[in-house]
Amino acid sequence: MRILSTLMGLWAAFNALPAMAQQAEHIGKPVDKATGFQTPVTELSRDIQSLDSMINVIIAVITVFVALLLLICILRFNRKSNPNPASFTHHTPIEIVWTIGPILVLIFIGAFSLPVLFKNQEIPESELYIKVTGHQWYWTYEYPEQELEFDSYMIGQPATLDETARPADAEIVPYVMSEAMETKLVENGYESDEFLLATDTRVVVPVDTVVVMGVTADDVIHSWTIPAFGVKQDAVPGRLAQLWFKAEKEGVFFGQCSELCGKDHTYMPITVEVVSKEKFADWVKVAQEEFAETGTVPTAFELAAAN
Repeated sequence: MRILSTLMGLWAAFNALPAMAQQAEHIGKPVDKATGFQTPVTELSRDIQSLDSMINVIIAVITVFVALLLLICILRFNRKSNPNPASFTHHTPIEIVWTIGPILVLIFIGAFSLPVLFKNQEIPESELYIKVTGHQWYWTYEYPEQELEFDSYMIGQPATLDETARPADAEIVPYVMSEAMETKLVENGYESDEFLLATDTRVVVPVDTVVVMGVTADDVIHSWTIPAFGVKQDAVPGRLAQLWFKAEKEGVFFGQCSELCGKDHTYMPITVEVVSKEKFADWVKVAQEEFAETGTVPTAFELAAAN
């Protein structure tokens, strides 16, 4: 199913200013001079980041310890300081220590990492189920309980350009950032620095809700990833894998296909908008009406503009 988005038009243009005033926080785009992970908004992402910090501390301690041992050996046991080296080949206590020590370190790490892994892999009962299918090079989302299905393309792909519905699209060169492309991004509720991350339709989910996603593909292996949620799942043709998350904060979150899938792999972003449960219910109602009439669904950005 190939659906061309018709997000903009007289309605969105008329309401663009009030919508921009209600624009949610956007998380996941590059930030100049920033380091570290994206802001975690799920329990899964907090656990993963905490585990990473703990393991980095352990690595740092081991690295410093080994470096000190090397330094001691260099200073104390060089030819000048120790012209007559010892001739023994075994030292049982040391061998016991360097065998048991790493085992204890690994057990300690495993005691913290395995619960994080199991929490990620043990899928809870869903409050909202969404099926996502990866294609070369876009995503299709199905909300079976809401009877909705739509495609999601990166803004700037040829599939998002329709000169008939929006004459200004004639000035846009696919995949190239320009003034005309920037205007299209802003009209769709994005900022100019979100080019290559923004999609014409967003996955809309309610806050504080357990969302389970079935992930598959119809051609090659893709990977559905939202770093701020702490989720990443390969989409494999012929298989249906699952992931889950429970977003605790409203906003727009970006991800990208994280499995090399062909020449346009880099043009396959993911956009998820987390809204209140009331706004989600409103979006579903409007989306069902729009889908029945035009075969497209509005974004939460459009819904905010309408209100």
